[in-house]
Amino acid sequence: MDYYSNYDTYSYTTTSTVTSAVAGVVLIFSLVAMIASVLMIIGLWKVFTKAGKPGWAAIVPIYNMITLFEIVGRPAWWVLLTFVPFANLYVVIMVAIDLAKAFGKSGGFAALLILLPPVGYMMLGFDKSAYTGPVAAMQPAYPGAPAYQPGQPQPPAQPAQAPAQGDSGQPQPPQAK
Repeated sequence: MDYYSNYDTYSYTTTSTVTSAVAGVVLIFSLVAMIASVLMIIGLWKVFTKAGKPGWAAIVPIYNMITLFEIVGRPAWWVLLTFVPFANLYVVIMVAIDLAKAFGKSGGFAALLILLPPVGYMMLGFDKSAYTGPVAAMQPAYPGAPAYQPGQPQPPAQPAQAPAQGDSGQPQPPQAK
């Protein structure tokens, strides 16, 4: 009995079928990614021109984020936060919310910008909404704080007034007016 006779025949059908299937899936995902990228560039281009920024900034990798931060009123150093895990999620969400507000849209539209950016940016770029200005710059840093205006010097903080002291040197309660 010849035990080695089965080793002369080789079958490549399983391997070539799997390889073809993987190549087909990779090709489909690549096409979807390219279509989404082109839609994002077109949408960002239109949003940038609507906001008075150069449209070509949409195709320059880091500069497009800086331009987007300028449109919503966020500082340019937030670009660094986009490279930090979990901080980048915060940045994307805040920029989407601020961008929706800057064009007079609701929080639901901000959710669209977060979940389906190519669709959201295309809608924002081609609809009739007008850019109202950077909304993040108008928000105070904390409740009761004056709103920050980019490019404007900030007034110095007022020192706290010392309580009035009586003849005994002890602080006096505030006087009723």
